[in-house]
Amino acid sequence: MKASWIIYDHHLALQDGKNVYHPNASDIYDLLSKDESEKKNDISCDNPAKDLPNIRFSKIGSSLHIKLTNNDSGEITCNIEALKKGTFVPVDVIEGTIIDQCVSNNTWFYLSGNNLYVQELLDCTGIKENGRISIRQYLKLIELELLNGTNLLENKVDASHLKKPIDNEEEPPTTLKATLFPYQKTGFLWIQSMLEECNGCILGDEMGLGKTMQVIAEMLSLKARLETPMLVVAPISLLVNWQRECAIFAPSLNTTVHYGQDRISNYRDLQKYDVIITSYTTVVNDIHMLNMIKWKFVALDEAQNIKNPFSARARACKNINRERSIAVSGTPFENHITDIWSLIDFVQPGLLGSLENYKETITDDVSGGEKIEPILSPLMIRRLVADVAKDLPEKVVSTQALQMSEMECIEYNKYLSFLKSNVDSDKVSLGMLQQLRIYCTHPFAISGTNESADPTEVSIKYQRFCEIVEEIVSREEKIIVFTSYKNMFEIFKNDIPKRFGIKLWTINGETPVAERQHIVDRFNNLNGAAMLILNPRAAGTGLNITGANHVIHYNLEWNPALEDQSSARAYRRGQKKTVFIYRLYYTNTVEQVVNERIERKRNIASSAVIGNDGHSQDRADILRALELIPTIRKNN
Repeated sequence: MKASWIIYDHHLALQDGKNVYHPNASDIYDLLSKDESEKKNDISCDNPAKDLPNIRFSKIGSSLHIKLTNNDSGEITCNIEALKKGTFVPVDVIEGTIIDQCVSNNTWFYLSGNNLYVQELLDCTGIKENGRISIRQYLKLIELELLNGTNLLENKVDASHLKKPIDNEEEPPTTLKATLFPYQKTGFLWIQSMLEECNGCILGDEMGLGKTMQVIAEMLSLKARLETPMLVVAPISLLVNWQRECAIFAPSLNTTVHYGQDRISNYRDLQKYDVIITSYTTVVNDIHMLNMIKWKFVALDEAQNIKNPFSARARACKNINRERSIAVSGTPFENHITDIWSLIDFVQPGLLGSLENYKETITDDVSGGEKIEPILSPLMIRRLVADVAKDLPEKVVSTQALQMSEMECIEYNKYLSFLKSNVDSDKVSLGMLQQLRIYCTHPFAISGTNESADPTEVSIKYQRFCEIVEEIVSREEKIIVFTSYKNMFEIFKNDIPKRFGIKLWTINGETPVAERQHIVDRFNNLNGAAMLILNPRAAGTGLNITGANHVIHYNLEWNPALEDQSSARAYRRGQKKTVFIYRLYYTNTVEQVVNERIERKRNIASSAVIGNDGHSQDRADILRALELIPTIRKNN
């Protein structure tokens, strides 16, 4: 039976009964010169011009073009097209093979020039047909185009639509003991779909938007699907806070902190937990043991820690044996546009090729940013406070539990032992704990300041403080810091201006009352980032400091009303931004007792409970503070 020529979609094909064959352009050209029937690949057929007399056969070919688009749901579409007489004509792709001839407006023509290269692109990306492609395939196409500079792609993908979850309308896990803000729910669903679609992404929300909560929601979702164990890598200052957040909001997650001399030494014991929380330094030291486990999920918090690809921490983190990855950072670009290479290389290993080739292609300027944007946009979700202000309450409180370093623990326990040996249990007062509280602010606050020494090297709390300040300063916003102790004022004054290059003012009990409002006015009216250090007893009331929308309580006060009054300096009428309040304290120290007391008093106030014996509460808190001993963990 002789096969007949037909127009199949956008090209010529042969039909033999129910079978359809797709000859190439050279076979068709060969048959155009024949008057009699011929066999091509064992298929008998006539000259195609006989079967299709209305078709004009052009001797001029056309080159290929790849068009990328997406719909409102975020689905990405790839279509191969040919440019003919100023019009793009669809080109058929069948089972991954480009049909190298096309029909448009009753004209047949062949595809020449770059069709072999386009075919290679499809082979490399695994694209089998025109239509929807995965984000992974999209990224590969962009990468090959970027590195080869061929200008074959017309990328019409709307980056904003890529932030929508793909075919995913799940609710956050019911085991999450918190209600997500709308933007957090969107973030969680996007993370979930991205990890399913291409196994890695970047959560780049600004500080204060609850990145940790979104990651915890995803970890609960993974546990529900039995995708454990999971690994969280964070700076030392945040290990305890991660453990605390998981305990409060995801109690069903079995977590442990893997850090210090007493950390787990057998990888089988690590596998007993759902989530292991560890430090960057520990990953470097324990990479061989950690890689005995195939981690279902790895999250890097403050992922800018791996921006230097040649650092030991970057190499170790990228070497972790894992299925899914997320890099969490409020400052994914700290200095140069090349910083992003290391983050993308973690969540999508090898996507951008070598660092050397990347630097040759992506320059540290606007044009470099435009080149990398099509790859970065699908991989990163980044919301600014201004973007989600309507979803936020007017005040966002972040309480961060920290753990002392080994040196801090040793010195704190010396003060604690001395105090316990000299205390009269019948004549206790909160003032007796003052030295312990001062030491918790900073070792220099006890020993005296050393202008040449780096205060971050001896205090975990001060390290975390500087991390918070760094991100706020990058946003050109102002900060109010409350501390009760004179020596902390001196530490701030000596360090902050030279570390961050910002203006700093102070108000304490020695500041004349008539001068205080003038200082506040100068602070409020300054454009850009600045810091104002206040003593809560001297300046916790009466001042309007709405020029700042960040409040840091560097040391907590026994009286919650004093803390609330201090926060109200920024959180008051006239404030036009969401106010972020940060509360820092050390676990297993007197500061933990202070925090527990504040929470207890707030619960009492909210429940309208009265008639408590304040003195007996004080005594109980003092005895509790004397019982707590900070855990010594060496920095490993």
